[in-house]
Amino acid sequence: MSNATTPQQAPGRHIPDRLQSPLVRGLKSWEALLAVVAVAIFVANAFASPYFLDPWNLSDASFNFTEKALIAFAMAMLIIAGEIDLSVASIIALCSTVMGVAMVAGAPVWLLVVLGLGTGLACGAFNGLLVARFGLPSIVVTIGTMSLFRGISYIVLGDGAFTGYPADFGWFGQGYVWWVFSVELVLFAVMAVVFGLLLHRTNFGRMVYVIGNNATAARFSGVRVDRVRFILFLLTGVMSGLAAVCLTSRLGSTRPSIATGFELEVVTMVVLGGVSILGGSGSIPGVVIAALVMGLVTFGLGLLNVPGIVMSIIVGALLIGVIALPRLWAMWRK
Repeated sequence: MSNATTPQQAPGRHIPDRLQSPLVRGLKSWEALLAVVAVAIFVANAFASPYFLDPWNLSDASFNFTEKALIAFAMAMLIIAGEIDLSVASIIALCSTVMGVAMVAGAPVWLLVVLGLGTGLACGAFNGLLVARFGLPSIVVTIGTMSLFRGISYIVLGDGAFTGYPADFGWFGQGYVWWVFSVELVLFAVMAVVFGLLLHRTNFGRMVYVIGNNATAARFSGVRVDRVRFILFLLTGVMSGLAAVCLTSRLGSTRPSIATGFELEVVTMVVLGGVSILGGSGSIPGVVIAALVMGLVTFGLGLLNVPGIVMSIIVGALLIGVIALPRLWAMWRK
């Protein structure tokens, strides 16, 4: 009898994600899942309220996320680099206060905008200097400056408020570029493209990823780590200043409590967008879709007359859930 054995079929080989086609990788990505969730929420809102599909109502819904998303674009790059800025809401308060003081002194609209952006830049530079130059932990530094910046606003305003901004200043937060497309929505779209190109198509963006994965190796590879970190804090400060211009213009007033809680929603938006809270991974398209998801959720709950405190609970639960989900998934697969 022959001892020959029949040949066995070779087991199928697993194709690494990096060798798969861009289409397959895209369909398996976190961004694709978020897009499905966004569509599901949109459909649910359309069935839940007869007023949801009105174009002007949808335009109003954009105000629920555009100002926070402007900060989230810069915050995403900062977190990818392994840092964080929890003072962004307080920067908005200080920028708004500076604009209010200038408005009372009779400053023109263009100067109000310059002062708002400049104050944000100065706050970002202060945070960046403490982190990049002196090596202090960013979470500790920005918790401190969170109290510092808002404290200055309370010293200047107390329980009062600045009102009576020029009518032209209201264009930034209340104006429309065309039909239902507000100035804020156009700014959101433009900044999404700018930060998307900066992070995904430039050497600077590649350095951000390298620093987030291994700052020590990046330093030995010739990357100017401290300089990149400082620039990222500058960007976060400037975007907070831009958000302050839009928010102050939309509200038409300045109070020291303005933008309270924004830092939680910005971080939630970034993490929900797929940016690792530990740094090293994430994308701007993910943050864009996450902003849309949070805006749709907030607007939908508002149409159903859900109280604001319940919305805060949902945002907090969403942040915890998104951070815990990867760990739970890894535990389940073991």
